[in-house]
Amino acid sequence: MNTPAVEAHGLVKTYGALTAVAGLDLVAERGTVVALLGPNGAGKTTTVELCEGYRRPDAGTVRVLGLDPVRDGRLLRPRVGVMPQGGGAYPGVRAAEMLRLVAACAAEPLPVGWLLSTLGLDAVARLPYKRLSGGQQQRLALACAIVGRPELVFLDEPTAGLDPQARRLVWELVGALRSDGVTVLLTTHLLAEADALADRVVIIHRGRVVAAGSPAELTGAGGDGHQLRFRARAGLDLRLLAAALPARCRVEQVRPGDYVVDGGVDPQVIATVTAWCAQQGVLAEALQVGGRSLEDVFLELTGRELRP
Repeated sequence: MNTPAVEAHGLVKTYGALTAVAGLDLVAERGTVVALLGPNGAGKTTTVELCEGYRRPDAGTVRVLGLDPVRDGRLLRPRVGVMPQGGGAYPGVRAAEMLRLVAACAAEPLPVGWLLSTLGLDAVARLPYKRLSGGQQQRLALACAIVGRPELVFLDEPTAGLDPQARRLVWELVGALRSDGVTVLLTTHLLAEADALADRVVIIHRGRVVAAGSPAELTGAGGDGHQLRFRARAGLDLRLLAAALPARCRVEQVRPGDYVVDGGVDPQVIATVTAWCAQQGVLAEALQVGGRSLEDVFLELTGRELRP
């Protein structure tokens, strides 16, 4: 089929005076990994719930595998896997029992034993869900989402609480799903995760899409995409440096002691920065030229202030 796995236009969802989703458009092509990014309260979870059919939009349309996720929920459920944040299993159910129960609802499930082993859960297969660690509960939720061989998987913070080894394992599994033609729509706060996994990144802010594209497209959006980064004493007065740099450049302290010069870096810019540091009597450490990171783009679009 040529229709996207997920296609939403003009989605609106309000809760009283709060507008969680404000005219949002979203497309996930089949066989791709799409990552939704956004600060707390941006509307990511509500957007996913609208696509899953758990909530009905106040305005706009959404189609999942060509169907209405609310009206056609019975037809979609066998074709879609959902991994909610926080697991959602009964506290007393054993890990293997939970996975077998979900597998029994599928026409052609993956082998339960293989999936438990692949996700490192075979040693805790007989333990009740409430005795599993947070990371083990996350992996069990992922196993339940994919055991039915879905065409589309929704993953909400799939590696939250996982150690680096388990996180890498989940990343490999998501890559294997994509290779098998499965569409994956995930939300994450880990920008490195989105950079590593996603074919397409969608950044949401205040219920709207503020940027979308591949990680390379987003990070290369500012001219040649190169920056000069260096570390020095925190709180330096950057006004003289800004005046000495070419007009195309801007300089800022992104975190205490971390400085970035953006807008096109060449040998003259590097020389200007090092000469200015020498005049200030400070040592520029970790001097590095490279492209903008996904974190840089994210913060530029959504701001740097903390959200509750």
